[in-house]
Amino acid sequence: MSAHDQLVLCLCELTRLLWKLLLPLVFLCVLLIAVLVLLVLAVRCWLQSSRNARRAREGCPSVAFFHPYCNAGGGGERVLWCAIRALQNRYADVNFVVYTGDVGVTGQQILDGARRRFNIVLPRPVRFIFLQHRVLVEPSLFPHFTLLGQSVGSIFLGWEALTEFVPDLYIDSMGYAFTLPLFRYLGGCSVGSYVHYPTISTDMLSVVRERNPRFNNQDFVANNLFLSAFKLVYYCLFALLYGLAGSCSDVIMVNSFWTLDHILSLWRSPNRTSVVYPPCDVSTFLDIPLEEDGDRKCHSIVSVGQFRPEKDHRLQIRAFKKVLDRRRLGGREELRLVLIGGCRNQEDQDRVLMLRGFCQELGVADRVEFKLNVSFEELKEELKEATIGLHTMWNEHFGIGVVECMAAGKVILAHKSGGPKMDIVIPFDGGPTGFLADDEDSYAEAVEQILALSPSSRLEIRRNARHSVVRFSDQEFDACFLAAMEPLMGTLER
Repeated sequence: MSAHDQLVLCLCELTRLLWKLLLPLVFLCVLLIAVLVLLVLAVRCWLQSSRNARRAREGCPSVAFFHPYCNAGGGGERVLWCAIRALQNRYADVNFVVYTGDVGVTGQQILDGARRRFNIVLPRPVRFIFLQHRVLVEPSLFPHFTLLGQSVGSIFLGWEALTEFVPDLYIDSMGYAFTLPLFRYLGGCSVGSYVHYPTISTDMLSVVRERNPRFNNQDFVANNLFLSAFKLVYYCLFALLYGLAGSCSDVIMVNSFWTLDHILSLWRSPNRTSVVYPPCDVSTFLDIPLEEDGDRKCHSIVSVGQFRPEKDHRLQIRAFKKVLDRRRLGGREELRLVLIGGCRNQEDQDRVLMLRGFCQELGVADRVEFKLNVSFEELKEELKEATIGLHTMWNEHFGIGVVECMAAGKVILAHKSGGPKMDIVIPFDGGPTGFLADDEDSYAEAVEQILALSPSSRLEIRRNARHSVVRFSDQEFDACFLAAMEPLMGTLER
């Protein structure tokens, strides 16, 4: 037998062997898929029976909001409480539930915090479901592959929430898109989402592709071709999964046109997506008088925002230092920088300590004040005394702090990107409403330019800014949010 015949014979034997193995493998795969489907159906039936029993007891449907950090003091929490208030005022025969991981406080303390920080009082009580495993979505738990780790963690946290309480309608109000298929397909719930910021965006892909160092793209990754290529593949695969999860939402609300562009490119659900600007308590700042500030001996620059890394408080401090260095020779007005914000956890507290140390290093500690978790009244008092409102987050999804500063009649200086650029700091009746910058030098130059303006010119900008932000009021949010939610609320059986 020739070598060619032996090779053909071997290939035939190998083919017969693979065919014999293929049939059992196919059968095994079909069996495993059938078991998995039956398991999913069994879990779904169990969860729906739990919901039906609860409905029989309570006699009315329930709407649940997934917001593990509902006791924080940021803009996302203001959206949560305003959304619940609007729905409670419209739908008296619906119960409302909040899934939270704030196990160290009571439900009443959470509501008291909402009243103190945001001046929001709900018409009637809500039920809190306290989740014990919020640590699963803490970024500190995943020093590497943070996006993937937090997303997988959110699935487990969502499972805990679903098994504790099965709602009729589920709203993700904090950006945990991977919980949406869980509640839709296992819980059998209608699902909606309010997206403050896409977990991953085309801008993030561009940063990695162009190898630009950022807070979420460390220098050692940006400087390494292999690591950058690996991270780009990881981001692309994650973006695909994120899009599939987000597309499960029946109703999608986004907080700005910047967010809309990214969500449409990832979730690809234009017919279910609408812009609902977040509620800003514009009216409560209108009693701050608009007066010329030419007689001030000290101008304060106020920043309002949580102490998170993406807020880039270090840029604010560096730019402030540069302004002080430029003004030391002139004997002009004194300057101070006031950083106001909430701390969600110990990691944020540690970040504040590092920022204080950074101020010491630059020699500006005596000119920089930190005010943490302040009451609404204290926030309003600081804004009343301020000249400039400062914002430095790159690609901020919206910027409630920016709107609040403008409503209070301050000259806003915001980052030239994201929501502030596209939605907020835009001309009003042909006149300017503020200033934009994107690096240390441009921020320092803008501060100098603002302070060099005549008091009457500053007053004109402040007046334009205040008039322009009326479209971000609580009343506008209520109307737009209720209109977007109407299709979902109409599916509830009462």
